[in-house]
Amino acid sequence: MQIDIHTFTLLKKAINKDGWLELPSSGNSMYPYIQKGNICMFVPCKTSLLKKGDVILYYSQTGELIAHRFVKKTKVNNQTVLVLKGDTNLGFDQPIEEHWILGELVSIQKRHFTITTNQLLSRLWGTLILSFPFLSGILRNYLNRKLDVHFN
Repeated sequence: MQIDIHTFTLLKKAINKDGWLELPSSGNSMYPYIQKGNICMFVPCKTSLLKKGDVILYYSQTGELIAHRFVKKTKVNNQTVLVLKGDTNLGFDQPIEEHWILGELVSIQKRHFTITTNQLLSRLWGTLILSFPFLSGILRNYLNRKLDVHFN
């Protein structure tokens, strides 16, 4: 979702004031865990408490709101940054600084049910997708074929 810095600032104030933020998903980088149109709920988070595989919402350098998996913290030019990755992406995102984070995913409202991130299957999926990178390639190939079928 493309937004400007003023909208990011308003969303950051809203999530900190209200304690949560709900947004519809618009991409396919987290497929099948998060699919287009799913309503995702985020809460404020402390980066010190993030665990590998948690999904966080952040404002990217290209002006997009992106929800991707936390992989690790690292140092770049003596500054702590976070490394993130979408489930169907073959590479990592551009590292981000902590102040660009809006929140941590806590639930996904699908059509007929809700998934919470503390459920065993959610945690297992996050572990699998980060432990076996070839799964991202399989998912990416599937999505490319699915999109080709829709456009041909």
